[in-house]
Amino acid sequence: MSKPEEQLHPGSLDLPLFQYSAKRRLERLGVVDVGSNSVRLVVFDGAARSPAYFFNEKILCALGAGVAQTGYLNPEGRRRALAALKRFVLLAEGMGAAPLYSVATAAVREARDGPDFCAEVKAETGLDLVVATGEEEARLSAQGVLLGWPGARGLMCDIGGSSMELAEISRGKVGRCETSPLGPLKLAPYAADATMEQEIAARVSDLRSRFSDNYKRLFLVGGSWRAIARIDMERRNYPLKVLHEYAMKPAELLETARWITAQPVADLRKLTGSSLARMRLVPVAAEVLVELITRFQPKQIAASAYGIREGLLYEQMPESLRKRDPLIEACLHMERASARTPGFGKTLFHFLSPLFKGMGKRKKRLAHAACLLHDVTWRAHPDYRAEVCFDNATRANLGGLDHAGRVFLGMALLYRYKNASHASPFDDVLGLLSEKEQAEARMLGRAMRFGAMLTGASPKMMGKLRLDREARVLELILTPHSRDLFGEVVITRFESLARSLDVTTRLTVE
Repeated sequence: MSKPEEQLHPGSLDLPLFQYSAKRRLERLGVVDVGSNSVRLVVFDGAARSPAYFFNEKILCALGAGVAQTGYLNPEGRRRALAALKRFVLLAEGMGAAPLYSVATAAVREARDGPDFCAEVKAETGLDLVVATGEEEARLSAQGVLLGWPGARGLMCDIGGSSMELAEISRGKVGRCETSPLGPLKLAPYAADATMEQEIAARVSDLRSRFSDNYKRLFLVGGSWRAIARIDMERRNYPLKVLHEYAMKPAELLETARWITAQPVADLRKLTGSSLARMRLVPVAAEVLVELITRFQPKQIAASAYGIREGLLYEQMPESLRKRDPLIEACLHMERASARTPGFGKTLFHFLSPLFKGMGKRKKRLAHAACLLHDVTWRAHPDYRAEVCFDNATRANLGGLDHAGRVFLGMALLYRYKNASHASPFDDVLGLLSEKEQAEARMLGRAMRFGAMLTGASPKMMGKLRLDREARVLELILTPHSRDLFGEVVITRFESLARSLDVTTRLTVE
């Protein structure tokens, strides 16, 4: 008898459930997000717990411009949105990502002609636009954060064109969800009569009264927030240009937000490369951010690249899939796709595990990820393989990985392919790690360098490692059959690993 399917989370949106069979996890899934400012298609590909972005396109339609004044969708924005949706449907068919899962947010739910627009979309494209309530929008965005941060705890804040949503996140669950009309498109008219600050202050004060807890961490979701984070990154000459999990201190971000409100939009655009349509909204969003930080007093603020679209995936995942580690899942998928010997990463991690006994849980997890990735760039030119490894780890679309973790992983893979400690083109980025963390990453890299060479990725002849820290001896135990694998190159790498551990070596044949 076949095993019954695990119960999926039905959610509250009227969307068909994704079928998370083993086969479906490797298929493409298309999601359309019809927002107040942009209309976007994302096609996810690969491991469901940590999906890759196969395709990503957005059109800044400003669908919600003027809704607050007229009660109707922006006519030009409506025309452009419909044209974009027609294109997206055809793209999805060509990519094998149909049917699309589509959701509309504040502008469509608030406009008098929202139902008429949905009917037109259905007639012209076949898409069933599901209109989310404000609370549903908040929950979906928070679940998007949980897709990338399984242990996230704090307050999620998603700013769109016509609304801003807040949601509590703790222990893998979403708590209280609230929505407000604090989107830049809605606030823009207040700027004309100089009442915008009062409107923002009143709205944020009302939101604060609905959330009783003090939240140490604030997760920022939405294009305007990401633009502000990018400007903060550029102002501070931050070396790792990855917005996801970019961590900011409240006082410094307040400085940046206030600085933004005093700059011409054209100058801000030069810093980010964002479109003019996006940058026109950023100063208004910065005003909201100042009030948000002032009222909620978080200890740390982090930018999230994950939001409502990723939340749609998380919404319907079975619990067993939600519990998986997104970093390890992504690395497993990359190993299966690109390594010479898929599956050897697990063997390598097990073989090297005696070296990790002094590491904490976080570092062991990074060591596991590094072992899975140790061979995925083998096709790169040998002269640049180490650098390609570093770039892949630090800039890859990996969830569940903060910036320090990215650099640790990158440095370990860098030393998997090089042994010398001479100057690196990544020295400015390596500065995100302490001296101790850099030493641990070098040791891990040298351990993988030795382990990968020992048997040529043959699990059957790996032998065992034993580290006696009191006697300061690193012992390699081989069988008589595999004794001759201990050749000159292996000996050199074994000795290099021992030096990084400050121990001597011993070979035992059993």
